Amino acid sequence: MELCQWWRHIVVFLLHAWISSCFAQTTLPVRSSPTPTPQTAERPETLKFRLSGFPRKHNEGRIEVFYKGEWGTICDDDFSLANAHVLCRQLGFVSATGWTHSAKYGKGTGKIWLDNVQCSGSERSVSVCKSRGWGNSDCTHDEDAGVICKDERLPGYVDSNVIEVQVDENRVEEVRLRPVLTIATKRMPVTEGVVEVKNKDGWAKICDNGWTPKNSRVVCGMMGFPHEKKVNKNFYKLYAERQKNNFLVHSVACLGTEVHLAACPLEFNNGNATESCPGGMPAVVSCVPGPLYAQSTAMRKKLKMQSTIRLKGGAKYGEGRVEVLKGSEWGTICDDHWNLLSASVVCRELGFGTAKEALTGARMGQGLGPIHMSEVQCTGHERSLWNCRYKNITAEDCKHSEDASVRCNVPYMGFEKTVRISGGRSRYEGRVEVLYTETNGTLRWGLICGEGWGTEEAMVVCRQLGLGYANHGLQETWYWDSSNVTEMVMSGVKCTGDEMSLSQCQHHRTVNCQKAAARFSAGVICSETASDLVLNAPLVQQTTYIEDRPLHMLYCAAEEDCLSKSAAGASWPYGHRRLLRFSSQIHNIGRADFRPKAGRHSWVWHACHGHYHSMDIFTHYDLMSANGTKVAEGHKASFCLEDTDCDEGVSKRYECANFGEQGITVGCWDLYRHDIDCQWIDITDVKPGNYILQVVINPNYEVAESDFTNNAMKCNCKYDGHRIWVHNCHIGDAFSEEAEKKFEKYPGQLNNQIS
Repeated sequence: MELCQWWRHIVVFLLHAWISSCFAQTTLPVRSSPTPTPQTAERPETLKFRLSGFPRKHNEGRIEVFYKGEWGTICDDDFSLANAHVLCRQLGFVSATGWTHSAKYGKGTGKIWLDNVQCSGSERSVSVCKSRGWGNSDCTHDEDAGVICKDERLPGYVDSNVIEVQVDENRVEEVRLRPVLTIATKRMPVTEGVVEVKNKDGWAKICDNGWTPKNSRVVCGMMGFPHEKKVNKNFYKLYAERQKNNFLVHSVACLGTEVHLAACPLEFNNGNATESCPGGMPAVVSCVPGPLYAQSTAMRKKLKMQSTIRLKGGAKYGEGRVEVLKGSEWGTICDDHWNLLSASVVCRELGFGTAKEALTGARMGQGLGPIHMSEVQCTGHERSLWNCRYKNITAEDCKHSEDASVRCNVPYMGFEKTVRISGGRSRYEGRVEVLYTETNGTLRWGLICGEGWGTEEAMVVCRQLGLGYANHGLQETWYWDSSNVTEMVMSGVKCTGDEMSLSQCQHHRTVNCQKAAARFSAGVICSETASDLVLNAPLVQQTTYIEDRPLHMLYCAAEEDCLSKSAAGASWPYGHRRLLRFSSQIHNIGRADFRPKAGRHSWVWHACHGHYHSMDIFTHYDLMSANGTKVAEGHKASFCLEDTDCDEGVSKRYECANFGEQGITVGCWDLYRHDIDCQWIDITDVKPGNYILQVVINPNYEVAESDFTNNAMKCNCKYDGHRIWVHNCHIGDAFSEEAEKKFEKYPGQLNNQIS
């Protein structure tokens, strides 16, 4: 009996000690109060990460870690793509695309902090991955590891090379709106629902006690919507009463200018998460979609507005180089002081959400023309970028290599679920397969007929899958025959290139494909970057003149179809042709070299001029009447695409001599002088009058570019039968719509004066 009582005392004592220790070890919240008390627990070690070395781009390099007051490297022993994923996320990128070994970016100095690192890829920090421990390594700097990150930032990260990271259990990364009605779950985008945050392996709710419209504004911005609106809470209150609610956050206090909920002051729950919202309910938010995502035509018209701001050069909707309209001319913004607050004003003004990234250094390609704004400083509450503080600048203050860009939060539409590519050597290429619904409701993948398939259609597929720009649209895919999908379910696909998904393109109602075998199905090759060609419009205006050229000097030009049709009936070799001549200087302002579609093996040799043609038609030259009718035309086969000259610091890559590689390097230009064959329009048969001179580069979209809207150049011209005056030369999208209308109604010149 005494022994039994003795054991009972022991058990009670141990149980009491265990319960006491449990309460003593309760995890502290990230922000338990607005002003932390001195008794808070010691904060975990703050790490810093950066990319170093040479040569490299901004999203790759030798990985370096700042630990205990000193920068050091990571050894490549046991290194993997999973390690790179973790490190890239700590650097603020969404994921890794590769990694390097053996000090590819040069040898580091100082400590080698980590060795034999083994991550699974899901860790929040490399510090929790398996390794030999901090500072314990048998490597030299010849084994320094590097990472190559996907060029897309995580929400809320500024574009800085040095990222400070502190690992906390309570940290909001993913947020979603969960609709409660079945019908609402099938409608995209989701504009209203219960706010939920990712918590370990599930989702938790936020208590709405003290919830404000400013909080809703931040959530809507994250979801890709420009504005919030009031919500009917009574309906959701009934729903909440029937649910078992798990609350992770019980207080949110946003200012309304934050780009992510994680940037707001948050209070996390310590104890019973199901009972931590006294008198409240789960937070509910309702958002107003921008014009592109409005669900009804009437709503789209109501929301649509004439904007003085636009994005250019991006692969997806909601990203690109920022351009603003001042007077009647579009121009860019200098990246001095460019940040997420200013970028978010741009995004909301365009009908998107807050900014994911504020990009500097012409990361979406360089613009043309004026730079209208510099040192833009917004508070985040402005309805337009023009309401923010900024400086007017001169050409000496900033160059187009400093053009500012943005990536905006856009609504999730689920478009990537209805198309896929298969059989390629990488995820960026393959045969296109679409999800098709049969009459009985069964879903299956079918192929697309390759007839008529081209660059514009490929652009839509690449955008839909989030794979960047289209490199090629292919009409035969026999070399990717690895799928058991063999039936054609779509044909006659015709896109403008601006659509969000293939379903928005035109196509045959019933399949009509002459080459119905699987080998003739459509395919794509996508790329993260693309070229962008533009013509130097002022040079055209400065160099235009008329020449009467004898027929005996035009035999080669006639052979290459560079004269008008009436030349065939001329009395060769007597007589002459009247030629409108000018120089063309074509710049590549994109982010990838412009290369001919055809490989060298298929270039055509022209003995008359003694050169190769790498593209059938590279430019169209047209003289048009005021109503758009062509009165004369010419074309220029790209007999030699090469780097004539380049911007400072850029080296030439392409040269035609000795059957060399052809192309135009980023930052370089190809000059076709006014005095070479075919650099003209044959105007022998043109009557005196007022006309529009138009030059279009890459007119058949043979080679993919990031922006085709700037491929055309137009000039007003007056021809009196003896002389020609050319003025108002500009790139097709350089002016406002009103200015372009005035340009097209140009009445001509009187007495050599522009009227």
